[in-house]
Amino acid sequence: MREASSVTLIESLIDAGAKVRAYDPIAMDEAKRAFPTHWFEEEKIVLAAHQYDVLEGVDALALVTEWNPFRSPDFHLMLKIMKQPVIVDGRNLYDPKLMHEFGFEYSGIGRSTEQTVRSTPVAEVRSINAI
Repeated sequence: MREASSVTLIESLIDAGAKVRAYDPIAMDEAKRAFPTHWFEEEKIVLAAHQYDVLEGVDALALVTEWNPFRSPDFHLMLKIMKQPVIVDGRNLYDPKLMHEFGFEYSGIGRSTEQTVRSTPVAEVRSINAI
């Protein structure tokens, strides 16, 4: 996890002033060691116990891993939990058209603009979930 793109993303977001909620079904113990203790104490980063726990009140979801639990999530539940229906898909796991049909603003990293779908304007992102 030391050189994982998720670590770089989380560090950049926290440095920019965001609060991060994170979940990984395998690397949670490693994540506790990857970040400064004071970030946890100050709640700049919170490690969640379940994949849906990280979505509570977030402005955006950044998907940065391909674990099976994230391949077919409950999108209806996600819409109910998230403050803003925004997904930045760093692994291109989801179909942009399907995400638009669900009502998400969706960006797949490295996809052409035709494959990036914006359904609604988004307020300033203040909290983000990285999974």
